Amino acid sequence: MSKHRNGTNGPPSVNNAKARHKYFIGDKFEAGISLRGTEVKSLRAGRAQISESFGRFVKDELFLFNAHIAEYEFGGSDNHEPARLRKLLLHRRELVRLKVEVEAGGKSIIPLRMYFKGSLVKLEIGVCTGKKLHDKREDLKKRSAERETEQALKNYNRR
Repeated sequence: MSKHRNGTNGPPSVNNAKARHKYFIGDKFEAGISLRGTEVKSLRAGRAQISESFGRFVKDELFLFNAHIAEYEFGGSDNHEPARLRKLLLHRRELVRLKVEVEAGGKSIIPLRMYFKGSLVKLEIGVCTGKKLHDKREDLKKRSAERETEQALKNYNRR
């Protein structure tokens, strides 16, 4: 789980670092998410994890599964369940487009980032295709080659 601040003193955003390693990311969408008050307060404290979560259609509605938002410390008896289903809010045409892509086969809906936009919590979701082991290895090789090239250029410019 990777957390960083959007601005200098804004609330933290929660990134899914595993998504870029495990999947080829296609189209991206910005979805609203239906939350309770204690969940929002817990998110403002940066206490969420979306690395193992995914989106799935139940009838014609899209839900987020396996997202863990820790219980709010001062929630008392009104606290939320950390791993409950959360409804994702998208326009009807976006839902239809997502459903068609997923039902066509081989694609999943994976959350990439959860962040605040003003006072609202937004979720960036991607339509993703799983990578094979050799694809992951290729990515690692490319990244290390780029790193070595940058290092060599930096050392060359110092002379």
